Amino acid sequence: MLWVKAFHLIFVISWMAGLFYLPRLYVNLAMVDDAATRERLLLMARKLLRFTTGLGHLAIGFGLWLWLGWGFGGGWLHAKLALVLGLVAFHVMCGRLLRDFAAGRNARSHVWYRWFNEIPALLMFAIVILVVVKPF
Repeated sequence: MLWVKAFHLIFVISWMAGLFYLPRLYVNLAMVDDAATRERLLLMARKLLRFTTGLGHLAIGFGLWLWLGWGFGGGWLHAKLALVLGLVAFHVMCGRLLRDFAAGRNARSHVWYRWFNEIPALLMFAIVILVVVKPF
């Protein structure tokens, strides 16, 4: 089971790296004026979203394997799972925002994306505290 835990951590770290960087690309997309740079940023964002989605599936898959192998745990685990669902919702929203950028329908400013970019960091902070401290 330690191998499963190791792979879970590797894929969670990788997934989070993508969730940290993808909204940063959106900040740049919201500020760009020329078409060539816009297309390059869109290509980068598409590739990163596709790669990050696979990493997220692997992280969640190994997490479910751990959950089934070690049991349900306490209230901290339920809170963690709720926050992980928040990360999944954030990931899905990133995909929708990318579709809006690709279609030329972005209505948000780069400042909004800078704030949006902080959401996965806050969720990760709370998740790590729940997993390590297990406060309830």
